[in-house]
Amino acid sequence: MTMKIVAILAAILVCSEAIKFNINNKDGGPIWVGIQGNNGKEHLANGGFKLSQGESRSLDAADDWGGRFWSRTWCSDDQNHCQTGDCGNKVECAGAGGTPPATLIEFTLRGYGGLDYYDISLVDGYNTEASVEPVGGSGDGSEYSCKKASCGTQINAECPGELQVWNDDHSQVIACNSACNAFKTDEYCCAGSHNTPETCRSSDWPVDYPAKFKSACPDAYSYAYDDHKSTFTCVANEYNINFGAP
Repeated sequence: MTMKIVAILAAILVCSEAIKFNINNKDGGPIWVGIQGNNGKEHLANGGFKLSQGESRSLDAADDWGGRFWSRTWCSDDQNHCQTGDCGNKVECAGAGGTPPATLIEFTLRGYGGLDYYDISLVDGYNTEASVEPVGGSGDGSEYSCKKASCGTQINAECPGELQVWNDDHSQVIACNSACNAFKTDEYCCAGSHNTPETCRSSDWPVDYPAKFKSACPDAYSYAYDDHKSTFTCVANEYNINFGAP
């Protein structure tokens, strides 16, 4: 077999294993997308890029990729800084995570049982509406199989005062903190003696902040020991990720 044929077969094999992510900006203005691969996984597009309002970009990932996507908002081209979800004053996060609060879309491709696992997490707070949906794919037809996961509520507009994050000139609420990030107690952070599902139940907290998030976005995780009904599964070769109106 010639080297040329080997190269062609290798290219076909790589293409067949690629999973496509279509990332769409449906927000009310420009955003900077943040991407962080899990340990040992690629930081796609070196961790981020800009999307104008209404713009889209597609990325390919290995079929065993895992990581997170988020939207950075209220960004300054002059300072390379975003007021929500910033990853260190740079467009390409290059492995850095986003500063909470930020709405996260999380993936584990071809995980346990050969399934793709995906979810929306508000564990680190909320900054934008978001959704994720497989294009086609195969599942078992259940409620959380190959279905769209969505957080389509403007939580910033109903965020409790003590969790509100305002823009620099204090004219608008631009994000809603998690209780952990706002108060940094073991109880709210499910840490220390509260680090198990039995000892960290939001219904026992002084204020059940996750209930507010869960009511607004039932598909999303609201805190560390939220129930597992927010994990969706599928086997697909393509996913649509929307930031802004789902």
